[in-house]
Order: sequence, then C-alpha cells, then structure tokens
Amino acid sequence: MNKPNTRPSFPPALALLVGVLAVSTSSILIRFAQEYVPSLVIATWRMGLASLALIPFAWRYRGELAGLTGRQRVLLVLSGVFLAGHFASWISSLEYTTVASSVVLVTTTPLWVALASPIFLKERLSPTVWLGLFIAMAGGILVGMQDYCEFAGARLTCSSVSDLFAAEGFRGNFMALAGAWFSAGYIVIGRQIRGRMSMLPYTCSVYTVSAVCLLLLTLFTGEQMTGYPPVAYLWLIGLAVLPQLVGHSVFNWALGYLPAAYVAISLLGEPTGTTILAIILLRETPALMEVAGGVLVLLGILMSTYQRHPAGREEVRPA
Repeated sequence: MNKPNTRPSFPPALALLVGVLAVSTSSILIRFAQEYVPSLVIATWRMGLASLALIPFAWRYRGELAGLTGRQRVLLVLSGVFLAGHFASWISSLEYTTVASSVVLVTTTPLWVALASPIFLKERLSPTVWLGLFIAMAGGILVGMQDYCEFAGARLTCSSVSDLFAAEGFRGNFMALAGAWFSAGYIVIGRQIRGRMSMLPYTCSVYTVSAVCLLLLTLFTGEQMTGYPPVAYLWLIGLAVLPQLVGHSVFNWALGYLPAAYVAISLLGEPTGTTILAIILLRETPALMEVAGGVLVLLGILMSTYQRHPAGREEVRPA
C-alpha cells in the first residue's frame, strides 16, 4: 500500500465520521424540503447548486476535457444521465415510503455493481460475493414486505398480492431500488472513464450533466423552479452543502489516506445514522421486519464489499 507523501492535517478516520454524519442528513433534509417543494425540483436544486460550487475549482482542469475522445465524452454524459436518474427516483421514493426503507434499499448499489461487473468490466465474482448478494437480497425482500406483513404473536400474516402492488409503500420501495440501479450504472460507467480524468473535473462534469438533465425533466413536467417559501431554499442549500459537497468530498479526500475497502465499509454507517435521525426528528420508528431486513442488507453489502476490495492489497492514491 502506497502512503501519501504528506501527513494529513486532520485524522482520516475522524473525517470519515464527519462524512457519514453529513450524508446521513440527506433523507431528513429531503423530507423537510418536500413539505414545500416537488421531488424533481429538489433533485435539480441539489445537483445544480453542487455543480455551480465546483465549476470555479474545476475550470483549471478544462484541458482534460478537451483531450477526451468522442467515446469518453459519451461515457461522461451517460454517467451524468444515470446520476440524474438516481436522484430523481430516490428522492421521489421518500414521498411514499419510510426513510429507513428508502435508505437501506438505495444503499444496495454495491450489489448491483457486483452483478454488472462481470458483464461490463470483466471482473469475476468470488463465492463469498455471491453469498453476500444472496443475504442482502433476502434482506431487501424483508424491507420491501414490511408495509404488507406483520407478526401476530409468532405468526406472520400478509396482505394479498393485489394490495402489495397497489400500496404506496411498494411504489416508494421500488423507486428507492431503481435509485440503486441508476447509481450502479453511474459507477460502472464512471469506472471506464475515471482513470482518464482527475477527480475534480470528473465530478464537476458529471454533476453538471446531471443537473442539466434534471432541469430539462423538471421543465418538461411543468414544475416551478422558484416561488417557494424562504425556509424551503434553506433546506435545498443544506442538501447541496452537507451531504453532497461536504459528505462526498470527505469520502474522496479520505481515499488519499485510507484503503478503499475501509472507506466503502464506512458508507454502511449512513442507513444507521439516517434511521437514528428519522426517529429523533421525524418520529419514524422502523418496524421489526424493516430492522431485520436492513441488518441483512448491510451484512450482505459488507461481505461483498470487503471481498471485492481486500484492504491488504488496496493501493491508496491521493484523491
């Protein structure tokens, strides 16, 4: 493992804790904003503000964009399109399902990346990864069923299949899962071009493409971008600053000093932090099946992530 040339001015492990706390506020801030602002508009403001904040710093890297091939530029745009799909579907899911269910399901992104990797990245999966996938998917089923099944003593009773597909909770859970699929596509595509670009211009470019796509989609659906109460803009700015700029920037910075496996595993703290905040601020207490399913999902992701990125062989490069 290669060590950075300089010692960090801030402990990386403590920085990861700050990052987890920052991204854990995302769902809570979205819920507050949804009291005034439609979900698509929230997604557009979040990505728009984040990209505008990065453009002045990424401008000095514009030569990298000019040096990209036509195929690489197409991949860069596709990566931004998938990121837009991720935020549009996941943020919308919070209108229909609980914060805990939404965050647990959208956190399954690494599982779908693992499934897509043999096809698109020619990466083979080990038996441990397949076991982790199976455990996480079983947990996802439990989370998805928690609105329609309940324990009466030691007996499990569930609604009819027609009720399952008609309920709002199913729609919200499916949207959160779609958010994970879009995020997986964003990562798989990004892997094919990220090695050709520095982190800052890549991130800024993808955020900008995502913001433009979301803006076009928002205008197409007839939603208003302005005209909301002042408190709504406070939540929107908070979304762009805390989880997007602070949270993700901290994780990218930590990659310069810690193994990627360590950073990836720390991301599993987001559902826990978000659920705790939801209990305190939104009075949303997760059901038993929701908790059990969430534990299985996180366990499966932990197994898959650790096996795919063994810390002992990880090369660390400054982000």
